[in-house]
Amino acid sequence: MEVTLGQLIVPIVLSAVLVFVVSALIHMVLQMHKGDYHQLPNEDEVRAVIRKGNPAPGQYITPFCSDMKQSGSPEMIKKFTEGPVGFFYIRRPGPPTMGGSLGGWFAWCLVISVLVGYLLSHTLPPGTPYLQVFRVAGTAAWLGYAGSIGANAIWLGKPWTVAGKEIFDGLLYALVTAGAFGWRWPH
Repeated sequence: MEVTLGQLIVPIVLSAVLVFVVSALIHMVLQMHKGDYHQLPNEDEVRAVIRKGNPAPGQYITPFCSDMKQSGSPEMIKKFTEGPVGFFYIRRPGPPTMGGSLGGWFAWCLVISVLVGYLLSHTLPPGTPYLQVFRVAGTAAWLGYAGSIGANAIWLGKPWTVAGKEIFDGLLYALVTAGAFGWRWPH
């Protein structure tokens, strides 16, 4: 007999809510990520130059190469050597709104929980012991919450100190997800 995704609605929603709460504690109460970003010493000038170019919201890199062959040219090597080298995102202008971001974050938590539930429903039968459900759910959730963070440190230059904290966050999210699924697993 197989567990259906419908039988897992309670642990799916419960795990998403728990991750949301743990995330709020990490960011708002403990403020573990407060020092993760730094101000540019000439922020106003940089903002003025970017605003003058009027880039659309999106993902950008500097210096930009449209072709990997171009990255070996003397001109590009000079740009990379002189710096700065960076990846950045441009959002729509306007004051930050937490409602949309928090709603999107909760929806993402639900997506990960649904995927964890889907995996569990096809790999573990009803009555599986708590620790076995915990192990599989925790592994899957950790991959969902933290799986690409190391790649961002390697390829995009995210500082490993920041990546390490984010991977740890993902571990905490995975533990509460695993606990919810283990606790509410069908018998």
